[in-house]
Amino acid sequence: MGNINSSMHLGAFLYAVGHHAGGWRYPDNEICSLLDLEYYKKVAEIAEKGKFDLIFFADRLAIPDRFGNNFNASVRYFASFRLDPVVLITAISAVTNRIGLAATASTTYNEPFAVARAFATIDHLSKGRASWNVVTSTNDGEAMNFSREAHLDHSTRYERAQEFLEVVIRLWDSWEDDALVIDRETGVYANPDKVHYVKHKGQFFQVRGPLNVPRSPQGRPVLIQAGSSDRGRDFAARWAEVIFTAQPSLDAAREFYKDINGRMAKYNREPGSVKIMPGVMPIVGETEAEAKRKEALLSDLVHPLAGLSLLSDSMNYDLSVHDLDQPLPELATARGNQSRQKLVSKLAKEEGLTLAQLGKRFGASRSHRILTGTPAQIADSFEEWFEKEACDGFNIMPPYLPGGLNEFVELVVPELQKRGLFRHEYTGSTLRDHLGLQRPEPVIDPK
Repeated sequence: MGNINSSMHLGAFLYAVGHHAGGWRYPDNEICSLLDLEYYKKVAEIAEKGKFDLIFFADRLAIPDRFGNNFNASVRYFASFRLDPVVLITAISAVTNRIGLAATASTTYNEPFAVARAFATIDHLSKGRASWNVVTSTNDGEAMNFSREAHLDHSTRYERAQEFLEVVIRLWDSWEDDALVIDRETGVYANPDKVHYVKHKGQFFQVRGPLNVPRSPQGRPVLIQAGSSDRGRDFAARWAEVIFTAQPSLDAAREFYKDINGRMAKYNREPGSVKIMPGVMPIVGETEAEAKRKEALLSDLVHPLAGLSLLSDSMNYDLSVHDLDQPLPELATARGNQSRQKLVSKLAKEEGLTLAQLGKRFGASRSHRILTGTPAQIADSFEEWFEKEACDGFNIMPPYLPGGLNEFVELVVPELQKRGLFRHEYTGSTLRDHLGLQRPEPVIDPK
């Protein structure tokens, strides 16, 4: 049975000058331009030229400092800072036309009204291209930047996230679509009968509402979620319209795809109404040998402590207390990213990696799949995953930028188009149009 969607979806997951921890040292990048809007404009235009559904910026609310309980490794060995992604996509909305714009905002270290207002504003300014990646954050470093000593435990932060989403959606729906009248003759600007209080009182939040931004072009910005733990999967089945996930193998991806679609029934959602897009790092060469040379060079450029710093940050656990020349020890579940910890532990055990070797591997892709080969070989793999119901598309993680994305657009996208797997042109103007998602009707609470 083939995929129920006729065309796959592509996101451009953008980070610094590339996702590979050796990418900042790779010859084809603009490492000195990371604070320049012109750089982000250039990269966004490449993705838009490739007819990508969206570009996406992740976020962490701290510099990684769990390894050795300081930020020496992360600051020394890779570009560890992050611009505010919500501000960044707002700026990019002014210099792009069709591509969707997704940014991360944490439900643990934000308030529902502020997030609802920001993304509704971006959706208006971009004419319907905004998307919010909902995360619960991962570590104590973030907590300490928001007046807390430690990160919330896994269960509590998902309970908070659940209530957070309920409030945000009610705020987005607090203005009906036809609330604005703007009648100069009668002097009526808006119909107050079509603007509604929220009056939410819950465990974590008290929000009166209504939102002070009218309903946006997409009705609601598109909701993205990336958790793969059991609790994260259930949360995604309830709320997500797009899921980003790390799936290193076809079998694991098919299990995840089937599981998510199976969970949706209890929330009265139709299978296929969420787009599942695993992350993949394509290293493209015009020949297989060229692609492998690029991968080898990138690997050589990774300092082991760069990867271990990232991994410690993700796990919310200081790996420096262990011998780097020994295997990863058995660890109790950390308070960080539980699904990523399971992937890393499995990889280390199966391949007998020392901690130093694991650091280099994690720094390469952060447990996402690396796909090295020619355009045809990469398209073959994409087609297999798509046709075997392992995904609805892919979140492309260029190893280096802008070159890695440009190579994908120039070499792989035409191959996908030739096979009828990907669009030649945009057929709509909003991100919901690109993804084939319905515009939701507002749910008005009578209270």
